[in-house]
Amino acid sequence: MTVETLTAGWEHRAKASAFSELGGAEGTAWRDVVIPHDAMIAEDRRDDLSHGATTGHFPAGAYQYRRTVFVDAAREGDIVTLVFEGVYRNAAVFVNGTLVGQRPNGYAEFSVRIDPYLRFGEDNEIVVECRTAKDARWYSGAGIYRPVHLITQSVTRILSAHVRTLHLADDMATVEVATLVRNDGARVLQGRVATRIDGQGVSSDLPVTVMPGDEMVVRQRLHLPSPRAWSAESPSLYDATIELRLEDGVAVDAHRSRFGIRTLQVDPVHGLRVNGETVKLRGACVHHDNGVLGAATFASAEERRVRLLKAAGFNAIRSAHNPMSRAMLDACDRLGMYVMDESFDMWTISKTDDDYSYEFPEWWERDVESMVAKDLDHPSVIFYSIGNEIPENGTPFGAVQSRRIAEKIRSLDPTRLITNGINGFVATLDDVLAAMKSQATDEDGEAAGGGVNTMMAQLGEYMNLISTSEAVTRRTEESQAVLDVAGMNYAEGRYELDRELFPQRVTVGTESFPTRIDSIWPLVEADPRVIGDFTWTGWDYLGEAGIGGTDYVTADGVQPSVARDYPWLLAYCGDIDITGHRRPASYYREIVFGLRADPYIAVQRPEHHGKQVAFATPWAWNDVVSSWSWPEEHIGQPVHVEVYALADEVALLLDGTEIDRQPVGAEKAHRADFETTFRPGRLEAVAYRDGAETGRHALRSAGTGRRLSADVEHGADGLVFLTVTLTDDDGIAVIGEDVSVQLEINGPAVLQGFGSGRPKTTESYRAAAHTTFDGRVFAVLRTVGDGAVSFTARAGDVTIDAAAIEVA
Repeated sequence: MTVETLTAGWEHRAKASAFSELGGAEGTAWRDVVIPHDAMIAEDRRDDLSHGATTGHFPAGAYQYRRTVFVDAAREGDIVTLVFEGVYRNAAVFVNGTLVGQRPNGYAEFSVRIDPYLRFGEDNEIVVECRTAKDARWYSGAGIYRPVHLITQSVTRILSAHVRTLHLADDMATVEVATLVRNDGARVLQGRVATRIDGQGVSSDLPVTVMPGDEMVVRQRLHLPSPRAWSAESPSLYDATIELRLEDGVAVDAHRSRFGIRTLQVDPVHGLRVNGETVKLRGACVHHDNGVLGAATFASAEERRVRLLKAAGFNAIRSAHNPMSRAMLDACDRLGMYVMDESFDMWTISKTDDDYSYEFPEWWERDVESMVAKDLDHPSVIFYSIGNEIPENGTPFGAVQSRRIAEKIRSLDPTRLITNGINGFVATLDDVLAAMKSQATDEDGEAAGGGVNTMMAQLGEYMNLISTSEAVTRRTEESQAVLDVAGMNYAEGRYELDRELFPQRVTVGTESFPTRIDSIWPLVEADPRVIGDFTWTGWDYLGEAGIGGTDYVTADGVQPSVARDYPWLLAYCGDIDITGHRRPASYYREIVFGLRADPYIAVQRPEHHGKQVAFATPWAWNDVVSSWSWPEEHIGQPVHVEVYALADEVALLLDGTEIDRQPVGAEKAHRADFETTFRPGRLEAVAYRDGAETGRHALRSAGTGRRLSADVEHGADGLVFLTVTLTDDDGIAVIGEDVSVQLEINGPAVLQGFGSGRPKTTESYRAAAHTTFDGRVFAVLRTVGDGAVSFTARAGDVTIDAAAIEVA
């Protein structure tokens, strides 16, 4: 078997009609691109789109990709396959002008056999078409946004090989390697399957006979002494090499599987156990986009997200709301991160005008098969989620579909747990909408108490109230009973209730408001039946623009809604922003988890002190930033300081002098609040428990001088991540003096994306200039050859000339 990843050599354009010469749609000019590629991120955002907030005000479009593929004449008679890890959306694949395959689901990995359509010994044209519409509730991206592989195999070949753990003890582990062998030749295959665990001295060699046009599974048990078990805390991996050999010993195909040895158990007494040890999931919901890169799935960008999420205290990721990329799964395996891989955001009831619900009845089984096949060898995957906030879950027919999907997955993989992100609010939406309409108007039919926006701002309490209702209990019982672990979105109010109603039920919080972690996590820790919580979200993302934003009352009295108008771009609800910078909510969560001893200082932006909040959802963290550097006009002005601490009280010091001392938890658990006056200097928080100091955190004001500093990270796939910060001469970040930074690159590299964590902007991530947000901008460079790469960053008179970037 040969595998070629088709990265370069592609061209891309807006789709043209086949009848363009007769008046059909004209395409744009072809231009060179590298796969993975997101076509949508290069489009101009618009302020006139219906429901534009869902995509961050990026328009939909139709696109074409093409490249040539040469297959040697000597390979005629072999099986040639194209594997697409992801094309968004409604993909159609053509070879030499003939349609050879389609896939409506933009998140499903799929393959098409192309050898019948090839001209061996010649160049062959591959064309991929795709189109988007109002088909997502967030920024989906568009195009061939994940890698493409060209696979060539003989007619007798290995279709797949997967490893699973049968037994695990300290002295011995038993794994089963299941190899599917296919024979498309004209003669009976009599061969052998030889499997070894690399570097372990463990192997197996078994005969196999396969009739023409048939396939057989060869199962081999291998026993490993003194095994190294895989877990998020100790992510040990093994490699298996599987060869298919003919009777004469000649190898005709080979396959490599990287796997981990681990076991899973779940029960209401011990909760979730991995390798016999109880685990609580500190989870993050994560969308698939990579910020300034758009939806393009570069491996090092995926790994960087996993690494930074783990450093922030998370040990689990939920792929919201579509199957996770291969690259992120690989990173989770290597770095140690549990995964809940999610299949669908909708079934048969649509959530947007043109979404996958129309294709679901015909395609769901193939898409489930694709997800499971992708995940089988990844020890990080411990859960399959069969859906997110599916309205059908509150109906008997939805329970039937739940059972069908769950049993389909169990037939493919009985080793992992199945859940479903069920939202009682959505599952009983008919009842809820009637209640909301009643509460939104007074007796005369007029808007009452702020109307729907007021209710949205109180959504956390409202969803909890709905989730504990008799209607939710009754209507979702069967859909939950289908699962190994009940999944609950925004329903922590059910945790104690279900202890009485469903004593055998084990639950996971599949989605929760970030502002409620202080009340949720004690419930998780106290109850073995509640195995973890996944916050919305761990990493900020494009689209659903402004759901985490905070707006203040203005002179005209206009109040925004949840869906924010242009130029809002980001959701702005992530613990970590799109550049990888941790926001204050992340440190608060780390303290709630008990993982951080030192306190953490967060300061409300002084320009908003005393203003009345007009609108903020439960996804919105307080409008604070960890800085004591503010423009001169704020000196002597009042300012509000929050200190997060795992303590009883906090003392606040300015230049070593205590200026106030406040209890922790008076207004919110693990938080002390201070009203003080901004004066430049060193602001320090000292936390105490039972009178003893437990930790300190300090901020210093920026002084004179302005410079740009750079932090450089290297990816194994040629990406370079560059964070540029405006600082004073001592390296302290400057807040409130945002500047436009111009980036110039010298050497064999291109600018792949450039932006900041600013949620509301008219600037493009494709431009070479971008304005700092809280003092920082973030760029991703992609190397395109060997040799030294350097960059220059300029902000007015402030310049940084970087030394050469070493490219491995």
